[in-house]
Amino acid sequence: MPDRGGGPTGPRIRVGRPSRRVRTLLMTLGVLAGLAMLFVMFAGFWTDWLWYRSVHYSSVFTTTLGTKIGLFAVFGVLMALAVGTNIWLAHRLRPPLSAMSAEQQSLDRYRMSIAPYKKWVLLAVTALVGLVAGASAAGQWRTWLQWVNGVSFGQKDQQFHKDISFYTFDLPWYRFLLSFGFAAAVLSLIAAALVHYLYGGLRLTSPGGRATAAATGHLSVLLGLFVTLKAVAYWLDRYGLAVKSSGLKSTDGWTGLRYVDANAYLPAKTILFIIALICAVLFFATLWRRTWQLPVIGFGLMVLSAVLIGGLYPAIVQKFQVQPNEQAKEAPYIKKNITATRQAYGIDGSQVQDYAGKSDLKGQDKEKLRAAADSTASIRLLDPNIVSPAFQQEQQVRGFYQFPSTLDVDRYTVGGKEQDTVIGLRELNIKGIPEHNWINDHFKYTHGYGAITAKGTSTDDAGAPEFTEKKLPTEGVLGPYEQRVYYGEKTTQYSIVGGPQKELDHPSDKGEESYSYRGKSGVSLSNPVNRAAYAVAFGEPQILYSGAIGEGSRILYNRTPKERVEAVAPWLTIDGDAYPAVVDGRIQWIVDAYTTSNGYPYASRTTLGDTTADSLTTGQRAVVAQQNQVNYIRNSVKATVDAYDGKVTLYQWDTKDPVLKTWMKAFPGTVKAKSEIGSALMDHLRYPQDLFKVQRELLTRYHVTDPGTFYTGSERWQVPDDPTNKDGNAVPPYYLSMKMPDQKQAAFSLTTTFTPKNRPNLGAFMAVDANAKSSDYGKIRILKLPSETTVWGPEQAQSKFNGETAVADQINIWKKGDSEVEYGNLLTVPLEGGLLYVEPVYLRGAGTNYPLLKKVLVNYGDKIVFKNTLGEALDEIFGGAGKEPGTQPPSGGTQPPSTENPTVKQAVKDAQDAFQAGQKALGDQDWTAYGKAQKDLKDALDRLAKAEVNVPGSSRRPGS
Repeated sequence: MPDRGGGPTGPRIRVGRPSRRVRTLLMTLGVLAGLAMLFVMFAGFWTDWLWYRSVHYSSVFTTTLGTKIGLFAVFGVLMALAVGTNIWLAHRLRPPLSAMSAEQQSLDRYRMSIAPYKKWVLLAVTALVGLVAGASAAGQWRTWLQWVNGVSFGQKDQQFHKDISFYTFDLPWYRFLLSFGFAAAVLSLIAAALVHYLYGGLRLTSPGGRATAAATGHLSVLLGLFVTLKAVAYWLDRYGLAVKSSGLKSTDGWTGLRYVDANAYLPAKTILFIIALICAVLFFATLWRRTWQLPVIGFGLMVLSAVLIGGLYPAIVQKFQVQPNEQAKEAPYIKKNITATRQAYGIDGSQVQDYAGKSDLKGQDKEKLRAAADSTASIRLLDPNIVSPAFQQEQQVRGFYQFPSTLDVDRYTVGGKEQDTVIGLRELNIKGIPEHNWINDHFKYTHGYGAITAKGTSTDDAGAPEFTEKKLPTEGVLGPYEQRVYYGEKTTQYSIVGGPQKELDHPSDKGEESYSYRGKSGVSLSNPVNRAAYAVAFGEPQILYSGAIGEGSRILYNRTPKERVEAVAPWLTIDGDAYPAVVDGRIQWIVDAYTTSNGYPYASRTTLGDTTADSLTTGQRAVVAQQNQVNYIRNSVKATVDAYDGKVTLYQWDTKDPVLKTWMKAFPGTVKAKSEIGSALMDHLRYPQDLFKVQRELLTRYHVTDPGTFYTGSERWQVPDDPTNKDGNAVPPYYLSMKMPDQKQAAFSLTTTFTPKNRPNLGAFMAVDANAKSSDYGKIRILKLPSETTVWGPEQAQSKFNGETAVADQINIWKKGDSEVEYGNLLTVPLEGGLLYVEPVYLRGAGTNYPLLKKVLVNYGDKIVFKNTLGEALDEIFGGAGKEPGTQPPSGGTQPPSTENPTVKQAVKDAQDAFQAGQKALGDQDWTAYGKAQKDLKDALDRLAKAEVNVPGSSRRPGS
């Protein structure tokens, strides 16, 4: 075309393949991206391997990983082969192409489009189903290891007379194999049907036969396999009845066979098993008959039988045989459930005895009762759930240290006598670091320092804890020990130690003391590959190039005791409360661990997270295994974690537990023998709280062994709500050195109370011997109160305390000064046929941020006293001049402080005047006057407290 004068047209743009340079760049970027992804995967694997090797549990890593890889490979290949083979076979059995119908013409374009890629499509489909199946199978590594290493229980179930191990170890694996078989059969059936349809073996709309003989035979065999698997499922379902949870009128749901299961479902499953086998044979017979008429009839018969025999017949039995006389019909099965449940939770040896609970002082030898009060229990007044702020105030020293909100109770020898002791570690508080940066957070502030202890049964004159180990570094009854805490419950961040960068050891009068970690824990960062792997794993590139890391640098992580034990023993369930103890010059975290099962026949199930919740698990301490549902539990392992070097040691505690023996076979060498527990460590082992809480929850129902009484529910108990806490959660169990009626001397125990279902009065008191050295360790003793009389329960006792005039007057005086009153643990102690309630009362005064023990409430029978010390309270309770409810205190008493004492009287008047002056100044917004009034109020309250201590006749003394 000639130029029309339209101006320059510019260069032509040629669209084509990218230049070689661009293609090279894109390929390079692609390769680098692939390498980066591979290195990220490698970093996760490599850091895990390094960590397990550093704690000397590499066999756990290799066994677990090897099992997962093996299951992934075997079942992934099996699924891929099953589906791939049936796709190949369906393609091979396709009919020859003939004059195509409209249906086949519409499918032709699909056949043409995949024809060049048939092999790749086959590989892609088989690879996809293989990967999914392999990943699912890898998640069954625990089931496989338990099946292949299963140890006999030495007990048989009450219905089928098979060893318990069949239900706990074998049946779960058989069910997995069955579900895998169903998945393979269904996927193969779907894939084969699609291929047959695509290539003309199946026709939906074309005239003539709907399926070729080859397609009919192929699909019939697959359907026969499916029905065969269904027959196996019916057979296994028979045994599954023994571990099936169900409900029963008038009772909570339980596990195991009921009357209708044994007399309707069990024979129905057997009949359906036979019918399914016959139906499977009919499907296989189509290989010769080439017709689906008989198999379809057989399959319809099987479905109809499942409805009539498996559904309608049991409903008829339940309606017309069971319901008219349910209690008598179900009694034998209730008995089996009671027996199995008590065995599975270790409560079959619990000892229940009747206890009068009569606390009437009339006609009793009061001197004998007073002496018994001293010998029966070492009553702990220092509440570990309340006094943490006092530890924080008195012993924190710096803001970058902290104590847990709930302290722990242990036993230490003080002056040659075993003393109940409250203990807490001064751990690192990462939030309290003065200046946050990467060096400070991970190199400078790396550890806490020291264990602080206080007497559990007494306080100092001001009501503060009487510390037996204190200061920084600590001094006291514990003697010399390694005080640095690198591993603790609050230590959740990683630290890099031992290299060029020095750590802050602890503050002192001379300034900061420096330190460099000398332990062997953690992973070395001297290797550049390790540094790169951790830089990727932790998302922190500075690990790769920081000059603060050099020769000798080690990275510490997974630092909480619970994390470390869970990692080295992933087959254990960990108790919610690890506690520290100073053993042989080291701080050791002691961790209770459980073996559990969900397959104990006839034993009722419980959800651990619900059962172990109480008023202290709302933020103060952890809940064990939140969603785990179990029906068998044993405290089979005691574990320790060294607070300095993080060393984890597992000890076999329950030497008879078959579940633990099974895991020890699977992971040989990981658990040490019970005989290797040293005497010093044994002194601090105790009965675990979470196991106790599970057992007490089961005992609310299963203290009853008579099926008829169990059915009616007339003897049901419940764990009462915590009366000192308004959140409505259960009262926590308390550690206490005390003596039960059949014991000759007091023993370290774990205690709780029960009330009748939906009633506030006391129903029973329960204690377990918690001293690991005791021959009675783990023995559960229950004192059952009479049903026909009413004994105050914890909530009633608290209500009576609060309603007592003298108590209410004193509380009101304190509260007028903007003070906060906190009630400590309400302890219940059986005493000479009666019950003694003791509750410490703490005051958090205005201007103070920690509670001080000011009073002790004591109740015996209808008598309530409110005194400065426990000794005074017991003297008045069992003395001739004791105060009856609603009467004035005797001369020299302190309930409330005697107004006959002029010092007390003046202090009370000054406190009231100062409070009124403060309120007036607050209304006038006169802040100077308000500050003076608050100072005067504090001065008056201090004089009042001092006067209480020095009141005539008071027996209060330091440490009382």
